[in-house]
Amino acid sequence: MNKSKKDKKIRVGIIGATPAPGHWAVHAHLPALTLMPQYEVTAVSTTKRETAEETARRFNVPHAFDNAEELVRHPDVDLVIVSVTTSKHAELVRMAIAAKKDVMCEWPLGISLEESEELAHEAEIAGVRAVIDLQRRFAPGVRYFHDLIAEGYVGRVRSVKFRMEVPYFGGYYTPNSKHAADAANSHTIVNVISGHFLDPILTAVGEVKSLSGVVAQQFDHAHVIGTDEIITVTVPDQVLISGTLANGAVFSAHIEAGKRNGSSMQTIVTGTEGDLLLSEDYTVSGAQGDGHPLEKLEIPNSYLTIPQGGLSDEVYQTRLLYDALAKDLAEGTHLVPTFKDACRLHRMLDLVVKASTTGQRQEL
Repeated sequence: MNKSKKDKKIRVGIIGATPAPGHWAVHAHLPALTLMPQYEVTAVSTTKRETAEETARRFNVPHAFDNAEELVRHPDVDLVIVSVTTSKHAELVRMAIAAKKDVMCEWPLGISLEESEELAHEAEIAGVRAVIDLQRRFAPGVRYFHDLIAEGYVGRVRSVKFRMEVPYFGGYYTPNSKHAADAANSHTIVNVISGHFLDPILTAVGEVKSLSGVVAQQFDHAHVIGTDEIITVTVPDQVLISGTLANGAVFSAHIEAGKRNGSSMQTIVTGTEGDLLLSEDYTVSGAQGDGHPLEKLEIPNSYLTIPQGGLSDEVYQTRLLYDALAKDLAEGTHLVPTFKDACRLHRMLDLVVKASTTGQRQEL
């Protein structure tokens, strides 16, 4: 990217900026970018000119296209954001790479590990910056949690337990998410949900070394909320992982979709000197020594250089990701997750499926 100096804006083009509820580009990317002086959104595209122009008017973007290739080739675009369904990622990422544009793609990168690895290799050969949108690792609580572990708050990590339940992707789907019930669309609890929410945890505690897994499908049909439509479900709704981390700690995770009541998420780290809890809202609690209750640990101001204000967690974390990317481009740091990071995460999730299918423990 030519725009590497601190005093020059990074010009962004967003593919998939559909002005409809639930579309991530309009829900998170654009609200985050409009608050950031390092960036300027110069172009948006959708498959219909009228919707692209609607988004362009709403966010004061100068160029609107109904053709992604026009956006990618436009001289006012330095960084291409690919924010569409997973099955279309490869085509659009390759388009950006061919134009020698830096690119950020939503997770998961490709519909398979093989496709993801091909894209990572092509980006490396082309010499473009290739970023995967795993924004949750930038939440202040996650970074504080990471540093507490690295600095020895719990001593040697003995075990990590992750649990997450969500009400969606079970017996009910919204009209906007019903495509996720079809395995052919590669938008499942295994690759999308597990990947997004395991990434910040593994960033903090380290990589998985070996694992066993169970992937289960308990719903064959689902209702589309607000309609009488019943759809066929071909995707799993339960993921269980048990294994070891590279540092020797025991690791377990249970991700469950279709939870009717009491949905929550938490991560518990047990160490030789203390314990930590990362809660659903990414607050951190901990205790050292023996027999003490976990108490909330205030996140130091050094992690709050950008205040959240009234922003939703999704917009705030996306803004923090873009802030890290701007630093990488200006200062040569390596803060943001890359396509290579995406491949590592995809490889682990593939092995979870393989372990479930074969009943055999897998080594990474």
